[in-house]
Parts: sequence; C-alpha cells; structure tokens
Amino acid sequence: MDKIIRIGTRESQLAVWQATLVQQQLSQHGFASELVYIKSDGDIDLVTPLYEIGVQGVFTKTLDAALLSNRIDIAVHSMKDVPTQLAKGIVQAAVLPRASYKDILVYKGELSAINDQLSASNDHPPLGDRSFTIATSSIRRRAQWLHRYPHHHIDNLRGNVNTRLRKVEESNWNGAIFAAAGLERIGLRPANAIELDWMLPAPAQGAIMIVCNESDVFAKEACALLNDATTALCAKMERDFLRTLLGGCSTPISALAEVKDNIVYFKGNIYSIDGREKAETEKQTHTADIDAGTHAALEVLENGGRSIVETIRNAK
Repeated sequence: MDKIIRIGTRESQLAVWQATLVQQQLSQHGFASELVYIKSDGDIDLVTPLYEIGVQGVFTKTLDAALLSNRIDIAVHSMKDVPTQLAKGIVQAAVLPRASYKDILVYKGELSAINDQLSASNDHPPLGDRSFTIATSSIRRRAQWLHRYPHHHIDNLRGNVNTRLRKVEESNWNGAIFAAAGLERIGLRPANAIELDWMLPAPAQGAIMIVCNESDVFAKEACALLNDATTALCAKMERDFLRTLLGGCSTPISALAEVKDNIVYFKGNIYSIDGREKAETEKQTHTADIDAGTHAALEVLENGGRSIVETIRNAK
C-alpha cells in the first residue's frame, strides 16, 4: 500500500486528537497516512454566537472544499457538527464507536451552592440572588436550560475547549456547559464537573465521522474497516430526526438512540428558542426500522412540534 491517505483536520486540540485516532486505526490496518491542517470559519470567528452565524457547516465547509479540490483524501469531524445533508460529491465513509453522549456542567464555587440552584423547580426558584449565570454557545443547551431554569441567565461562550475552560475560570459565570466526550478525549475534564443526565444531547453527539470524496474507492474501502455499525445506525436515526424536523443544527433539537438486545430506545425533542415550549417523543423499535428517526420526527410535528418549527423558521 504505497498510497498515503491525507487526513484533513481542524487545528484545535480536540480535532487533532480525533484525526490522530483515525490515523492510528488506519495504521493498524496497514494504511499509511498524514495529517493536513485546515482552519475553518468556526475557528476564526470566536465572538459571534454560533446560532447567529448559521452554525450549519461552519466547522466543515472548509474541509469539504479541500476534499473536493483534492487537497485531502478524507476529513474527520465531530459528527454533531456535520450538516445532515452532505455537500454534493462527499459521502460518509465511517463512523467510529461512540464515546459519552452526555453534556456536563463545569461549575465554579461550592458544589452545595450549585446543587441548591439546580434542585430548584420552575415554580419555586431559590431565594436570594437571581443572577445565576451559565455560559454556552449552543442554542439547544440554552433552550433546555431555560426550560428547566427560566430564572437563570445565559451568556455566550465560544472557542475551542481549552479557550472555553479558560474563559470560565476568568469570568464571573457560575458555570458553563460542555460535551463530556470532548473534554474526556483530551484529558481536560475537570473535577468540578457534573453530568446533566436530564439534558438530551445533540444528534450524533460523542460520535466521530469520516467523510471522503464519493469517487475515491480507495479511501472508502480503507475507512469502512473502521466503521462501527451500531453507532452509525443510532447516529443516522438521530440525524434523520433532526433533518425531518428542521434540517439544520442551529436549532434547539435533541435526539438520542441507544441499542440494547436489538431494540432501539429513542428519545427526541424540539424546544422553542426561549425554552418555554417543548414537543417530545419517546419510543422503542427494532434495529431493522432504519427510518425510526424520521417516524419519531413526524410524531413530534403532529404533537405540538409543527408550531414550534414554524415559529423558529419565521424568526430567521
């Protein structure tokens, strides 16, 4: 195998970690490869909230262009950042086994004080200080948090994981929300972090996706050896749910599919931007039902989701 596979990656520590993982796994199958570093628009603009700059494809389109112009052979992405509709000429080559799908809160101060805030109900917010502030750039996390804690404030937080952790330390925020997988993969999950078990993740959160040019048979065959069928199935269902509801990832849509004994346990929801309204579904189906995500989305649309979708569309 004389051909060297060129792996395109963003320059952040997490992106490079993911690309290096793919490089190591390809090597285990006898394929030589090299990393090619490419800066994305999402890495350049670290001020504007993602939901204002149109997050769909913001971290992937530069790598897409590199693929289509033959500067790289494959690209590695956090799958939750990849648009549900891939660019013409680009195909999914593999999905690696999923890490944690959970969101975590990296908090500041005493855990007891944080727990007092988080245990308060919507109808009975804690007495005293009403300025409890959480930071996130995710419209999904923002909506879910405000639905549960409408008395809290949300600030914007951008940058790679290293930058965001530093901003939390330097700010007067009470905490910030991160994907557990991102911090854990590069050994940066701090001790002052708690899992948000009630928060449903972004579709495909925790999964790594490899894409390539649709005409590149060599790259497709090499990457197919790395594919995890169960993760790929669950991610497909979750992304089908997203696409059927609204089509973009700059929306407060969440989904999670898990397989146990050939049964898929699916949860999905959509919130209004302000978190006040919610439509959700929870169902079980067989792994053979590959369209389960689409069916779940149609159920949500018929049970309150359609009005939320229309409100979001009219607001753009």
